[in-house]
Amino acid sequence: MKKVACYLLLIRMDELSTLVVGKLGRFQFNSGYYLYVGKARRNLRARITRHLNPKKKLHWHVDYLLTKARVEKFLLFEGDEECRLAYSLGMVPGVSLFIPGFGASDCNCPGHLFYIEEKKEDFWQTLPAQLLDAGFTRAVLDFGGEEGKN
Repeated sequence: MKKVACYLLLIRMDELSTLVVGKLGRFQFNSGYYLYVGKARRNLRARITRHLNPKKKLHWHVDYLLTKARVEKFLLFEGDEECRLAYSLGMVPGVSLFIPGFGASDCNCPGHLFYIEEKKEDFWQTLPAQLLDAGFTRAVLDFGGEEGKN
């Protein structure tokens, strides 16, 4: 049986950018912070490493965003709970769905990309605890340093 894991990327966009996102179309991205939910059916390490690499073939919706933005941090979770994680993020105050359908072409979710209206200093410290309280289980991957930092 394949081990599925999901992940949450904290993405920083430094300046206002207009990007064409595959077949979804052209969108204007505000500067600021975004949260992206994804999953890996196998080899989670390779998937995260790919997202951290600025030079890659554009395949997933998030790849287009990462041509102008960068992953600052990430969290890893056990299980096939990508959609539940996306739903949970939509309930966090100050977090809003950004582009309907983004990252959700293989499910019925409204989308997997969220914009953080105002990133407070403690946001990334409190979010994992909120998600653990909601029943998510953290996965551990050794990246040769502190997990979730690059």
